[in-house]
Amino acid sequence: MEQNQTKKALPILFLVMFLVMLGFGIIIPVLPFFAQSFGATSTQLGFLMAVYSVMQFLFAPVWGGISDRIGRKPVMLIGILGLALSFFAFSMAGQLWELFAIRIVAGILSSANMPTVTAYVADITTPENRGKGMGMIGAAVGLGFIFGPAVGGIASKSSYSLPFLIAGISSAVTFLFVLFVLKESHTPDKRGKSAAKQSRWSAFGGSLSVIYIMNFVVSVSMAGLETTFAYFGADKAGLDTVHLGYIFMIMGFAGALVQGGLIGRLIKKFGEGAVIQMGLVISAIGFGLILLTSSFWTAALYLSIFGIGNGFMRPSVTALISKRTTAGQGSASGLLSSFDSLGRIIGPVVGGALYAAGKGLPYISGVILSAVALALYYVFAGRDRSKATA
Repeated sequence: MEQNQTKKALPILFLVMFLVMLGFGIIIPVLPFFAQSFGATSTQLGFLMAVYSVMQFLFAPVWGGISDRIGRKPVMLIGILGLALSFFAFSMAGQLWELFAIRIVAGILSSANMPTVTAYVADITTPENRGKGMGMIGAAVGLGFIFGPAVGGIASKSSYSLPFLIAGISSAVTFLFVLFVLKESHTPDKRGKSAAKQSRWSAFGGSLSVIYIMNFVVSVSMAGLETTFAYFGADKAGLDTVHLGYIFMIMGFAGALVQGGLIGRLIKKFGEGAVIQMGLVISAIGFGLILLTSSFWTAALYLSIFGIGNGFMRPSVTALISKRTTAGQGSASGLLSSFDSLGRIIGPVVGGALYAAGKGLPYISGVILSAVALALYYVFAGRDRSKATA
């Protein structure tokens, strides 16, 4: 794709991912209370949340592979339409089993979104600008998660159904926007080259397999923090849900600013590997500082440090994999999303168990897991050097 087309496409993709994640974020603060209104227990609520990630884990690589064969745009449209229909269905649900059925279908269809968008970015960017493109998508995701819960919280004061209707309308608008404005990036000649390489694990090979495992470790530590910090903040600093909302908003802004404005320049200057290492070190420092939380402002500062470190990670990892993969971009992006989802399945369980054993353990383990991830990166770098020498 020509440079001027790339300049047009990236802002469109930014808006698409912002609107997708806005709709997704709107339901985050509402879904637990909505499920409870149907008589869901805390265990059932946990399964309701987890089943979505399970579907994402199973189907993200499938959709990524399909996008390599038929193009990015039709698969993206399937994912966005799936989200829109699931939100509208939630607003009309009448029984708990319906919530589970909708959540399963939503997980299957919406898992098409992230792999196809990141593969689209890989299609339209040069290797030296790939990090900037991935950073823009990461910033869009972060901003959607910042504003979505705020909109959902305000809308839920009228009724629990209203946030789902708003999310459905947001997703429907996004669907129409993609349908009529976004052009296909994966042309038929490119599809022919990658068509023979499609299997669920086609992208999981060579030294890159270590990077996928590293991303899983990071995802576990992140999910553990997200699951437990509300309890930890309430215990250490008396933080209520309003304060926690502000803290995660500040953290999200810090991560979005880094991804949107800094990542591209850092990767261009130092390379993905150096930025990944920087991100892991900053994340580890953030985990350690969280143990010292004593007030709203210290919590906001320490989580923002962690958020900046985490903001360094995803665009750099995505750009690195997209440059090195020998499989289709969709397959590679799908597998990365799959490992991320697996971490989000296991992370809350591990984090909750650790917190029950000791309130600081999820964050001590976060420091340890960051060190493990850093060690895995060095394993990858060593294999990569050996391969280059050979």
